[in-house]
Amino acid sequence: MFFSKLFTTAVALATASALPFTPAPRGTGGVSIVNNVGQDIYLWSVSATSGPMQVLAAGQTYLESWQINPTGGGVSIKLGCSQDGASVLQFEYTKAGELLFWDMSSINLNPDSPIVTAGFAVTIDDSTCKTATCAPGDVNCSESYQFPDDHNTRACSTGAAYTLTLG
Repeated sequence: MFFSKLFTTAVALATASALPFTPAPRGTGGVSIVNNVGQDIYLWSVSATSGPMQVLAAGQTYLESWQINPTGGGVSIKLGCSQDGASVLQFEYTKAGELLFWDMSSINLNPDSPIVTAGFAVTIDDSTCKTATCAPGDVNCSESYQFPDDHNTRACSTGAAYTLTLG
């Protein structure tokens, strides 16, 4: 992750939990992930260790409060269509005070993934923040990391409501 070495903070890592559809309310700090792909999505929240695999059923939403990596660096929510983690889209973030540095990474996402076929987008309820959209079938989306040296890291308030929509 490009920005993982920028910030270090030593605090306990909270465990992510799946909740029914409720977008992250403004000011609460977190991301809602909406599965409109039409099949189950498997996700893991990874920092110093990997959290438990969550299954996000088609049509459902997962909510994760912002986590802190206790060994420094950032957190990656890995999203894939199989349990083996071989092909994943990553929502990567680092919380630094009231700022959240974030990006989408397709580096480990196979071009034939149903996630690529369906497309994905991050929206934020703060209009001053830059969002990201990868159209359905765009295997080389310029708004998601394709190579480790890309420059797609964005920053916005930790209090804004973030939504990652798959499909």
